[in-house]
Amino acid sequence: MGLLFSAYAPLALLAGYMLGSIPFGLLLTQAAGLGDVRNIGSGNIGATNVLRTGHKGLAAATLLLDALKGTLAVVVVYEVAKRYVAFDAFQLSYVAGLGAVLGHLFPVWLRFSGGKGAATYIGVLFGLHWPAGVVFCLVWAAAAATWRYSSLASLVATFAVVLYYMLLGQAGLLFILIISILIFGKHHANIRRLIAGEESKIGARSSARP
Repeated sequence: MGLLFSAYAPLALLAGYMLGSIPFGLLLTQAAGLGDVRNIGSGNIGATNVLRTGHKGLAAATLLLDALKGTLAVVVVYEVAKRYVAFDAFQLSYVAGLGAVLGHLFPVWLRFSGGKGAATYIGVLFGLHWPAGVVFCLVWAAAAATWRYSSLASLVATFAVVLYYMLLGQAGLLFILIISILIFGKHHANIRRLIAGEESKIGARSSARP
């Protein structure tokens, strides 16, 4: 745990945060002339809400770019750290991954109101430990096919990754737990809607928010 109080951890966290805070969903929809994606559906900037515009290509691009920024944060910090503090490079990559998710959830450019974190978390997992990324994707796909709720699929997949890390004794569990708590916290409104039976299903179109 001494790493968290070193001079390098804040730098890794900041680097991850800056990359993670790029709001690709908002940038892509505005560039396509669709206005502010925060004014439709859930008001979220992630791929699921972009899909509600009816533009599957933009939604796919948002998903890919949101994931890539998570992977890039992890890989860049790891490669740089290897040159200067090789012993801590692995742990610093987890710090960067946490920063990337924080940046997506709470981007400074959008007054700290960002997305739900699932896509960025997928990218982080593939950068840190790719089998965990595969676990997330497989569980998400199975849950989404079964219930057709993106939010529920993300929560189930997030929990599955925690179990994976615990059962295999994989290093980095603390950071995975922190990220998972953040993602569950960001989904609090979705959880309430799921319980009330009011959550929108995957592919549902939504009109502009009042």
